[in-house]
Amino acid sequence: MKEKNKKKKNSIEELSINTIRTLSMDAVQKANSGHPGAPMALAPAVYTIFMKQMKFNPKNPNWFNRDRFILSNGHASMLLYSILYLTGYNVSLEDLKNFRQWNSKTPGHPENDRTPGVETTTGPLGQGFMNGVGMAIAERHLASLFNLKGYKIVDHYTYVLCSDGDLMEGASHEAASLAGHLGLGKLIYLYDDNHISIEGDTNLAYSDNVKKRFEGYNWHVQNIGEKANDVKALSEAIDNAKKEKNKPSLIIVRSHIAYGSPNMHDTAEAHGSPLGEEEVKLTKKFYGWPEDKTFYVPDEVLNYMSKAVDKGEKAEADWNEKYKKYKKDNPELAKKFESTLKLELPPNWDKNLPVFQSTDKPVATRSAGGKVLNSIAEHLPWLIGGSADLSPSTKTLLNNSDYFENGNYENRNFTFGIRELGMCGISNGMYLHGGVRPFVSTFFVFTDYARPAIRLASLMEIPIIYVMTHDSIGLGEDGPTHQPVEHLASLRAMPNLCVIRPADATETAYAWKAAITRTKGPTMLVLSRQNLPIFDRNKLASAEGVLKGAYILSREKADKPEIILISTGSEVSLILEAQEKLQEKNINARVVSMPSWELFKEQSDEYRNEVLPKDIETRLAVEAASPFGWHEWVGSSGNVIGINTFGASAPYKEIYKHYGLTVENIIKKSEELLSKVSSKVEV
Repeated sequence: MKEKNKKKKNSIEELSINTIRTLSMDAVQKANSGHPGAPMALAPAVYTIFMKQMKFNPKNPNWFNRDRFILSNGHASMLLYSILYLTGYNVSLEDLKNFRQWNSKTPGHPENDRTPGVETTTGPLGQGFMNGVGMAIAERHLASLFNLKGYKIVDHYTYVLCSDGDLMEGASHEAASLAGHLGLGKLIYLYDDNHISIEGDTNLAYSDNVKKRFEGYNWHVQNIGEKANDVKALSEAIDNAKKEKNKPSLIIVRSHIAYGSPNMHDTAEAHGSPLGEEEVKLTKKFYGWPEDKTFYVPDEVLNYMSKAVDKGEKAEADWNEKYKKYKKDNPELAKKFESTLKLELPPNWDKNLPVFQSTDKPVATRSAGGKVLNSIAEHLPWLIGGSADLSPSTKTLLNNSDYFENGNYENRNFTFGIRELGMCGISNGMYLHGGVRPFVSTFFVFTDYARPAIRLASLMEIPIIYVMTHDSIGLGEDGPTHQPVEHLASLRAMPNLCVIRPADATETAYAWKAAITRTKGPTMLVLSRQNLPIFDRNKLASAEGVLKGAYILSREKADKPEIILISTGSEVSLILEAQEKLQEKNINARVVSMPSWELFKEQSDEYRNEVLPKDIETRLAVEAASPFGWHEWVGSSGNVIGINTFGASAPYKEIYKHYGLTVENIIKKSEELLSKVSSKVEV
């Protein structure tokens, strides 16, 4: 450690930086859990960003025109919590002492809904990297729509602190490639090149030339080397990044994990374990810090760093004054701007939803969904999105807009390229920025590529809309690699995610309505490739029942059903036909369309019992997917026709026949269930 015997300075900057370090060390030590090494190394970097560069107001963390800061290497969370406390956010010293404890404001990894000043939930490496690109996209989009000469009301930077681990993750490759292609000049990343991962030196598995890699992505790159403790050099590098208007920037800095620790400096052990009480004391001695004091904050540091409040309030006040003039001179545009930031649903936003008739030709729900999306988008200018190179197949192209491209940031169609994970991680950042509501699309089977970002959207309860098409073995000849089987079950298991699989075009319209009005958590529309018949709503129940998750599509002929047939998506038409055939055999069946388990669970017990009466235990569910989870609805006495293996390459009707997804098999299984019930009664 080069500076081991260096006499400590007492400058206010150094005192502030060492306060960040020691608070982080103490919190990890008290919790006996956490990651002290990165906060010790990166304290100068985060100090520089917050105290020298960023525009923010700690007393109003959600001020729209603030700069955004993302800690992508979320394991270094104490670094963020310390700076938030010191700069005057609503994070107290007591909160730092409760690091990683139940219901605290300072969880193990940053969570955006728990801690003021935390812009996004990070921890899984690469996620924050993607979110930053999304925030920069949203900033450019809104700036292109609302900024006028002399009025830059949308004008801020997105800063991201990232690690070796972030850059190893494929997520960073996807997002960095798109960011460079789009020329997102207000995006500044500081890369902590500390050479340490959990298993040891990163050279065990990582020897990328990061500078060349990012230059190849069309980024502006600076390598400032061993200047992790040099506030002036760090600030100058950020100034240089700001001068580059047409490229995102990467600043590479070689830091030393657990800087100041005599025995843990530059070791993998410092990554994810407390230093130990003795090592903490030795490190504090190196910093010139009181060795026996914990959570010590010099008064001069708190006074100095809390000036960020005055600075932030002035910045917001200046912006408010500018916006006041903007609004006076441009009242209609200002009104639209305010409505956009609120994501307001205008009156009658859904009045032009397409109407589908049973006399129309059968249509795939993906195609119906495209028509519905375009009718909605006309009234919701903040609804933007696209696909991972599949809009012609997923039918998610907005007809009244061109593509969002470098220099054409006002447009609403995105082509994310073949980057499913990047697409979903970027969409999270777009929404978190504010002023846009993203929809994204690919084939349902490729949710496997996107799942980590979908999971974080669910964890953050943000209302991304996923349009996932080619929903089952109904895909046909493309075969098992493209036929989702286990996906419905696994995604239904994800908390806060609402999965909707509509049965026909009309249900698809209501599925979109449910997605738009649902604002707490993401919604996934699972749509068919193959054409499906459009139900006659004069004979069957209204598709408005989709909004409740499940509804009685076709009632039994008698007072009470002998069996309830339940299904979703393309298989609903099968159970409708089976109902008719069973009636010919004097068997009264009820048909329940159940497009969304999650929406159905939100309904009252009374409504759920009306649809699925508790005393009718003879139930048969039919779905071209894994039967896993269906016994919650059919009960121990019911049965499920599903698929317990992968699909096959063949025309879809042949595949359905092979797996027993036929009217004949539904009748057979229904009769078997009724026979069992009858046998029990006789006994």
